[in-house]
Amino acid sequence: MKHALRPTRYSTLAVLLALACGLSGCFQPPRNMPNDSVIGYDGTGAVPPDCATLSRPAILTDAGKHRPSMQWGCATYTNLAAQLAHPADIVAPQPLGPADGATAASAMRRYETGHVTPLDKSSTRDSN
Repeated sequence: MKHALRPTRYSTLAVLLALACGLSGCFQPPRNMPNDSVIGYDGTGAVPPDCATLSRPAILTDAGKHRPSMQWGCATYTNLAAQLAHPADIVAPQPLGPADGATAASAMRRYETGHVTPLDKSSTRDSN
């Protein structure tokens, strides 16, 4: 009978290091990072954030010199603002309706069998 697998020193050290990192908070996102509240609404549509306000100084150095500041989330939230179908939802989001399992299952069945219902042209448009 073979001996049971014993953890090596390296795997034990790796587990302890990961546990210490997790308990000390090094897996947490940096503080003061922007969220979706940086997207504005001007009454007619979504307004992308002012990227200068999202600028955060670098905390890392490269050969002793500080790296340039970065505009965290600027591209993400600018693209999100451009993709909003109903920009008024930024100010007053609509509540999510109840789930309809039968409709979802029917849609999946049509997709799997290749019988997809075409889009309703009166309420949707092509991306062209």
